[in-house]
Amino acid sequence: MPLNSVSFILFFLVVWGLYWFLPHRKQNALLVAASYAFYCFWDYRFLVLVLISTTVDFWVARRMVGAESERKRKGYLWVSLIVNLGILGFFKYFNFFLDGALSILNALGGDASRWQLSIILPIGISFYTFKTLSYSIGVYGREIEPTRNWIDYAAYVAFFPQLLSGPIDRASALIPQIEKPRSFSAALIRTGTWLFFWGLFKKVVVADNLAHLADPAFSPDWTVSASYAWAALYAYALQLYCDFSGYTDMARGVASLLGFQTAINFRNPFFAANPIDFWQRWHISLSSWVQDYVYFPLAAQA
Repeated sequence: MPLNSVSFILFFLVVWGLYWFLPHRKQNALLVAASYAFYCFWDYRFLVLVLISTTVDFWVARRMVGAESERKRKGYLWVSLIVNLGILGFFKYFNFFLDGALSILNALGGDASRWQLSIILPIGISFYTFKTLSYSIGVYGREIEPTRNWIDYAAYVAFFPQLLSGPIDRASALIPQIEKPRSFSAALIRTGTWLFFWGLFKKVVVADNLAHLADPAFSPDWTVSASYAWAALYAYALQLYCDFSGYTDMARGVASLLGFQTAINFRNPFFAANPIDFWQRWHISLSSWVQDYVYFPLAAQA
């Protein structure tokens, strides 16, 4: 059920219609139910991973607050890191390492056919994993207080507009919005409607049509001229941008229609002055996440 599909629009209209007639606590429960239903549409088998990640980090954060020593607090953080990164690493990279090992086995004259195994990558696993980690790391660093309500936290982790393509909103930014009552705002509705249809235009009209120009140049069966190759290269870059940014604009629009303000994920990257400036404008929520939770901690240890 992609965000640019008729089925999603119908799904969202039903959720949206119910949502604004419910009180705050029931709105959050509806968000969790809608998010899990949305995820099950893609593959219900992997919903258990979302539940594991959500429950582990909710428990870890609560235990950190009552920990008697810094050593125990750090131990709970390691539980979060091992569980979340273990799940992510297994599903992301198992096939890569298995294929490499089988290639070596074949080169040595072994029979690798009986070891063939393919692991399906769960949809949205990187996005919700980074969100849960931002929460547990934030609680460990005393940047945020742990939420006391599992439903509120589950709504943050599985927030369905962001499951497929982000943006990766930090716990410190989104959870307070979930915990507080939201009111119907004409300004947010206008913003959300504009963002959704602008993103839909970029995805369906621009990106999908540029694909017809770009795709043949990357086919091994086609021979193209140098001028066509250059045109296809630029078309592919614009297609990639409009596809990704269009999808995140739709996600931000849906979130706004539900009363939430979410992070800007793209800021005119093709107007960047240099490569560093480009990456500060492209997939901003991921870049800032890596900077704050990977680069700065490693630099501090150097």
